Formats: sequence, C-alpha cells, structure tokens
Amino acid sequence: MGEFPLMKTQSAVEALGALAQEHRLALFRLLVQAGEKGKSAGAIADALNVPNSSLSFHLAQLRKAGLILQERQHRSLIYRANYPAMNALVGFLTENCCGGAECAPNSACEPATQERKSA
Repeated sequence: MGEFPLMKTQSAVEALGALAQEHRLALFRLLVQAGEKGKSAGAIADALNVPNSSLSFHLAQLRKAGLILQERQHRSLIYRANYPAMNALVGFLTENCCGGAECAPNSACEPATQERKSA
C-alpha cells in the first residue's frame, strides 16, 4: 500500500460511520481546512451553527473513530483533523483502484465531469 499506513476494515467502517452524518462530515471538513492550527470548540460551534451539546456529541464520535485529535491549550480545547488517519482511510478506499495498475486519466479514481447532451 506504500505511502499510507495500513488500515483494517473495522477501522474503516468506524471512520466511515462517523462521517456518515451531515454535521460530523461538515465538522471534519472544517477541521481539514483549518490545518495544523485546528479550531477551538467555540469557533467550530460558531462556524457550523451547532449547539454546544450537539457539538460535544459529534466531536466525541469523530474522536472515537480516530479522525480528529483534541488538545488542551490553556482553558480551551483545540481540535484538529488527524491527517494520518484521513490518509489511511483514503488509501484503504483506493487501495485496489484500477486493479493495482496506474489509473487512466478518466478512471474511477478521477473526479467525473458530467456532460450535458443537447436535444
């Protein structure tokens, strides 16, 4: 598998299950965009317009799945995307892409572009 750490099927199922909810997916994407700096719980709540009680639940689900990390900085909790776990998940999903051969430019591993046909 090369550049990505190995991920077991059960870990992939847990990670995908944690992301299979609208607020958690938005939260994870926000943290991915935030980079190594991360975001405080308050900044996440403000950005996503999610009540603190709901946010705590969603953060716990993503932490349990290993997709985010938590660090205390003074009186704040800072959350960051766990990039090695994210890369391992992507690697797991694309491990056998194109049967192990190099993918062609318009393969399933490339974003599809939709063409509209005129009548």
